[in-house]
Amino acid sequence: MTVNDTETTQATQGVTITDGAADKVRSLLQQEGRDDLRLRIAVQPGGCSGLRYQLFFDERDLDGDEVKDFSGVAVVVDRMSLPYLGGATIDFVDTIEKQGFTIDNPMATGSCACGDSFH
Repeated sequence: MTVNDTETTQATQGVTITDGAADKVRSLLQQEGRDDLRLRIAVQPGGCSGLRYQLFFDERDLDGDEVKDFSGVAVVVDRMSLPYLGGATIDFVDTIEKQGFTIDNPMATGSCACGDSFH
């Protein structure tokens, strides 16, 4: 496997964030007046289906964190959440029906109606 193959595999197996979501994160950080925060994506026990997503701004560096830069937006995933988020895409939708961040996760085998938890 060449170096380029490894980089491509890591990019496809890790979390990605759409341009729309990155723009929204940048906008929120500007409102906060903070440039030291990153978007942390975590998977925690709970919710209707057993696991739930958490998205929040964080300034901490935890052992085993994976950090990726998306057009100036730093996205961090802790080592325990990484196996649950392989290939996940974070987007931001703003429609009449729904507004907020969404996660399209190919690792999820099912989810509940609320859309916040999965298994």
